[in-house]
Amino acid sequence: MFAARLAEAAAEVEPVKAADRMRTALLRAVGHDLRTPLAAGWAAVASLRSRDVEFSAEDRDELLATAEESMAKLSRLVENLLDRSRLEAGALTLNLRATTLEEVLPMALADVPVAEARDVEEIPAVLADPPLLERVVANLVGNAARHTPPGRQVLVTASALAGRVELRVVDRGPGLPPADRDRVFEPFQRLGDTDNTTGLGLGLALARGLTEAMNGTLIPEDTPGGGLTMVVSLPVADLTGTTDEPPQPTEKPQPRGAAGRVR
Repeated sequence: MFAARLAEAAAEVEPVKAADRMRTALLRAVGHDLRTPLAAGWAAVASLRSRDVEFSAEDRDELLATAEESMAKLSRLVENLLDRSRLEAGALTLNLRATTLEEVLPMALADVPVAEARDVEEIPAVLADPPLLERVVANLVGNAARHTPPGRQVLVTASALAGRVELRVVDRGPGLPPADRDRVFEPFQRLGDTDNTTGLGLGLALARGLTEAMNGTLIPEDTPGGGLTMVVSLPVADLTGTTDEPPQPTEKPQPRGAAGRVR
């Protein structure tokens, strides 16, 4: 009886400990990730406002670019945190409709010059929320670019089979051991990164959560010849029926253990 009570008490305490660990990781990561772009943007704006220095046109453009990049980083951080919170609370609103890859890929690849999409024109439309699918692809492509050696490209391809479309984001990086393939989708993980300056580690966790909210799957595979391939699978849209549904809140997902060219 005493042992049973101890086991029950331990079971009740463990979720509290897990939540505390999550909050601690979040505070540490956000503290760093907020300070870095804020400091860079603040310095750029303060320099531009200074009356003590006469900047050349090139210097002004560089400072403005730094401020813009810093604000973009902050915006992505906040959006990822908000979407992750909505997923955890089961409060993310979806607008599922027939969506072509050509509709979302240009913006998803826009911030990653080494990314290229090939052979996506003939792929049927999928049933998805376009902005959320764009976020999924952008996060996957951005992650792949961080692990792709200089001079190599991130390749995005797609195929259709048995009522589903598989979108593949292919990199030629070091790959990922099978033992880490579930952990990489946990928040605040940066497996394979050499430092902690590349973001919260929310990108892959958010990508999987958003994909599953759209009735899809996201799994990693080995890239033939070396590297990692992220495979997004989504249902093909039924263009003969009604695909435009009113926005619906998602159910809370069950835990699981960004200039490109389109042609």
